[in-house]
Amino acid sequence: MEKTIEKNTRKDALQAEDHKLNKSQRNALIAAIIASGTDDLNVMFLSFSMSSIISQLGISSVAAGWIATITNLGMLAGGLLFGVLADRWDKMKVFYLTILTFSIATALIFFTPNIQYLYLLRFIAGIGVGGEYGVAISIMAGLVPAKQLGRISSLNGVVGQIGSISSALLAGFIVPTLDWRGLFLFGILPILVVVWAKLTIKEDELGINTDEVTEDLVGINKNEKPSISELFKTPGQTYQTIILMVMTTVQIAGYFGMMNWLPTIMQEQVGVTVSGSSTWMVTTILGMCLGMLTFGQILDRLGPRLSYGLYLIASAVSVYLFTFANSALTILIGGAIVGFFVNGMFAGYGAMISRLYPFKVNAIANNTILNVGRAVGGFSSVIIGFILDASGVGMVMLFLASLYLVSFIAMMSLPQLKQANYEQHQLNIRHKALDK
Repeated sequence: MEKTIEKNTRKDALQAEDHKLNKSQRNALIAAIIASGTDDLNVMFLSFSMSSIISQLGISSVAAGWIATITNLGMLAGGLLFGVLADRWDKMKVFYLTILTFSIATALIFFTPNIQYLYLLRFIAGIGVGGEYGVAISIMAGLVPAKQLGRISSLNGVVGQIGSISSALLAGFIVPTLDWRGLFLFGILPILVVVWAKLTIKEDELGINTDEVTEDLVGINKNEKPSISELFKTPGQTYQTIILMVMTTVQIAGYFGMMNWLPTIMQEQVGVTVSGSSTWMVTTILGMCLGMLTFGQILDRLGPRLSYGLYLIASAVSVYLFTFANSALTILIGGAIVGFFVNGMFAGYGAMISRLYPFKVNAIANNTILNVGRAVGGFSSVIIGFILDASGVGMVMLFLASLYLVSFIAMMSLPQLKQANYEQHQLNIRHKALDK
């Protein structure tokens, strides 16, 4: 009887603490959210500098294409490396290290003498960016109640889009005056986030590291070191991990396909001007932001199966129907609708993955699953180029729409995503700790 009372008391205390953050915890949460904007800012610098890089370095389009590919490979390496370090060592210290890595590497591109140097620095920057996402999500998961994580992670995604818009604004102002190298020099700015966080956060007040929380929340032996193999520990866990990788691959493939190719398609097929395609991109990003905020609410209230099912089907339909947009107005409205569904889903992956895996491998799971999706999904731009040459716009849209249907079928095959199973999965993790 006394043991039962003690368990219930501990459970009540844990739930109460979930809703009360001290100053250091609040600032850590803010830093984790802002960081996504800073890494998107740095990544998007390349998009607005590519033509100048090709011209000044005298390289071919193929050589230029390798810059993005090498960056994605760096993200995959960084995701694996920093995910393990964060779960085994110290989340905030690793978080700072990821930001310092991509900030310094991006700023050093200012001194680029040749393409080989640029490849190296973009790979290093990719390591930092790829590591930051999962570590930031893991910090958030350690501070926010599970039932609110969807809404909080949606803010993470929205700030990322703000970073993309800021990158465009900086490029428009800096490239004409300081050239593309000057733009990359501004990549040092995210270090200010680290400086602010170090001044305002007392790390011993956070309680988010594996050795600080697993005994109370997960019931895991401290001597068991977190590793990537945890994602493939059982056949069921392996299948879950593979399906989530399929979903993130489609997510990234659709995003790159839309943002990299649709402006060009509109200019060539519909006669939209460059300024018009830029306006389209802004309205599309605004649609993405609204989609993320809405998705976070739906995910927390209705669970992943219904929320992802709705968005995936709507993405397939809206992307295909976008083929029939034939005026400036329909293109703007259609772009906002497509952005709302296609990238709105991105807000939920960090929250969903955090609930499906033990906290001790939170950063590992998020970084591994997302960055595999980045590495594979990044090839969508190449595939779309081949389809355009061989067929046309209609087939491209059909290809993108079919990707979302594949993701929908894969998602529906995971019983863990049913609302009851999804909530119970998290409850089982917490209840196991209380049985100790």
